[in-house]
Amino acid sequence: MNKNHVEELTRFEMQERIAQDCYAILPVGATEQHGPHLPIGTDKFLAEFVSEKLAEKIDAVIFPTYNYGYSWVWKNMPGTLTLSQETFKKVLNELIVSMIGQGFKRIVIVNGHDSNNKAIRYVQREIADIYPDIQVLMMFYPGMNLLYQKYMESPKWNGMFHADEWETSLMLAAKEELVQMDKAVCEYPETPDLYGLDASSLSTISKSGVYGDATKASREKGEKIIEELISNVVDTLNKNR
Repeated sequence: MNKNHVEELTRFEMQERIAQDCYAILPVGATEQHGPHLPIGTDKFLAEFVSEKLAEKIDAVIFPTYNYGYSWVWKNMPGTLTLSQETFKKVLNELIVSMIGQGFKRIVIVNGHDSNNKAIRYVQREIADIYPDIQVLMMFYPGMNLLYQKYMESPKWNGMFHADEWETSLMLAAKEELVQMDKAVCEYPETPDLYGLDASSLSTISKSGVYGDATKASREKGEKIIEELISNVVDTLNKNR
């Protein structure tokens, strides 16, 4: 039994945790393709892994993962399910409002999927307008740019990443048994002339579903990234509690 997991606690144990003014952590992922070497649940697994590591350092409970996001760019690839931005926002908003109704005053959304970020930001603002005294924070690999420069050997593709050295290294640290490194590839597709101007789908640009060089990933890199990331987040939370 894990005393940090809401789904394993009784109502009375939850009542005690809420009375202690603990953080409520909500992992948010997606169900989408991650190339030939990573599982479809990569974003979920990474959000949960970061949530677990964070809960080891702060007084927090972890709610069950909200594991469907905005995955339009991969919608035609096997295993990918997507929500509209509006549906994603509405469900997340209602989950946060429900947490607030339970008595939580500090909520941390641990997001593992880049395309969810804008919708989450809008939800934060909507909540802030109605509940100005409630702290709702979003984590999407804070300090990522510095950590990327420090540990990654390969560049991003047009500023983005997917199933690359970064995500593969993190998955090797989180769930190595699900990573098929013998199938990892390096792909930097040619950038279409209208990329960023039209509604081009990433699934039609990349042949493998990978953007970057997954072959350079290692568990050691992933573990170092997580260690520094969690340390920085805990320091920040402690200063602003």
